[in-house]
Amino acid sequence: MAQNPAPSQEREAVDGTCPRCGAAELRRYPVNSEGGWFDVVKCQVCLNSCSRERGPRLGAIQLLSDRI
Repeated sequence: MAQNPAPSQEREAVDGTCPRCGAAELRRYPVNSEGGWFDVVKCQVCLNSCSRERGPRLGAIQLLSDRI
């Protein structure tokens, strides 16, 4: 029986270093949490959130009303 591949999210590399551990492994990607969708920059070594900004209401789904 064939298995479906695990879902994955593209993570964009970001210049800089983590203020907590000093690693130069920062990535930007969307996350869904208790407050809705956010665009975050996280250290891939210690998982520290370096920045967190409100993202689109429905994540990757864009409504026409959001564009006007």
